[in-house]
Amino acid sequence: MKLSIEQVRHIAELAKLSLTPEETERYREQLSAILDYADTLQQLDVADIEPMSHAISLTNVTRPDVPADSYPREEILANAPDQQDGQIRVRAFLE
Repeated sequence: MKLSIEQVRHIAELAKLSLTPEETERYREQLSAILDYADTLQQLDVADIEPMSHAISLTNVTRPDVPADSYPREEILANAPDQQDGQIRVRAFLE
């Protein structure tokens, strides 16, 4: 489908683009090629193809959630720059 220069200018206006005459012609060619390809895809017979959300099957690669002992509090607090009453103290950021 060949787009006209006026159609490209209208699309550029909708997209708030300011195009030079050279850009307008280049975009006319590129957008026309995209629409031609989309038209080619529309002609494919996909009646026997099952709809899918992804082209390849996805698998979950996370590890199982297994309960484990946590680090000792003293070991964690040893790395804290500031602590108070057995807790890590941070600078207040809300009023």
